[in-house]
Amino acid sequence: MKKTLVFGASLKPHRYSNLVIKRLADNKIETEAYGVKEGETFCVQVKTKLEHFQNIHTITLYLNPKRQAAYYESIIRLQPKRVIFNPGTENPELYKLLKNNGIEVEIACTLVLLATGQY
Repeated sequence: MKKTLVFGASLKPHRYSNLVIKRLADNKIETEAYGVKEGETFCVQVKTKLEHFQNIHTITLYLNPKRQAAYYESIIRLQPKRVIFNPGTENPELYKLLKNNGIEVEIACTLVLLATGQY
């Protein structure tokens, strides 16, 4: 499996982004995490600086559309192969920018993709 970046990762155990980190790790998928608070969850270090990330295949997004705008350029600069827009993160403006830069857009739930073997 290719390296995945959980973008908008939370250290709070009840948050979906936190659960996704666990499920990715359980599935032996190389996982990195970016969030507003630095820390560790399920042996994955949540970092607060985007320059720490390289060779990202998939970004799974957990950031609402209003907060995404500040990261458009940074996400494109990471040049992932795909970005998964989880429920609540849908953003047609960002879809267009990603597609124009050759990045696949997937509107889905990462937890469901993992649970059904479609990840």
